[in-house]
Amino acid sequence: MPDPSRPASPARRAPSGAATLRPHKTEAIRAAVLDELAEQGYARLSMEAVAKRAGVGKSALYRRWSSKQQMVIDIASELSVAMVDLPDSGSLRGDVLAALRAVTDWLTHPRFSRIIPDLIAEARRDEALSRALADSIGGPRRARAAALLDRAIARDELPPDTDRELALDLLAAPVYWRIAVRGVPPEPGYLERTADLVVHALSARGARARQNPEDTP
Repeated sequence: MPDPSRPASPARRAPSGAATLRPHKTEAIRAAVLDELAEQGYARLSMEAVAKRAGVGKSALYRRWSSKQQMVIDIASELSVAMVDLPDSGSLRGDVLAALRAVTDWLTHPRFSRIIPDLIAEARRDEALSRALADSIGGPRRARAAALLDRAIARDELPPDTDRELALDLLAAPVYWRIAVRGVPPEPGYLERTADLVVHALSARGARARQNPEDTP
């Protein structure tokens, strides 16, 4: 029972530096970062420009992120990783096709189609940025895609010793080369044909192993 002779404790207050941005402000900042990245590129993007576009004070950004790199990586990774949603289709081909479509959607996104090539180019000159991209975007996206390999192995569509790194490269490389490097959008049927080739390539070693078990290590 509280002692009425003792003064009441003052109400607790949130720390003055706490990030208490309202949802609509957070969304405005996210959109501003992506727009600035798409229009200006990483090298020319500034915290001041993002704050002005978002209609917030610069302090609102620094309460959440300590640097431009942290802000860009945080927002770009949040959206990029979420775009790798690969539910179980029931077959390796269905999963591969879904993965190819996810990469295509990412690379043809109105903003990311310009942001991703720019960040990759900057990462070649900035080791810290390169590591941050690998840790926050590349690694998590590959981890999500790896789930389809696990499912294929469980279905006996792929051998347990499948080269996962090479397989994950195959899931993204053809589409990335066509869209980001060549600048050619996939025509109708391209992803389906690519899925067939990827599945054939991934399945070939497993088929040989089943036919000639003595050749497997």
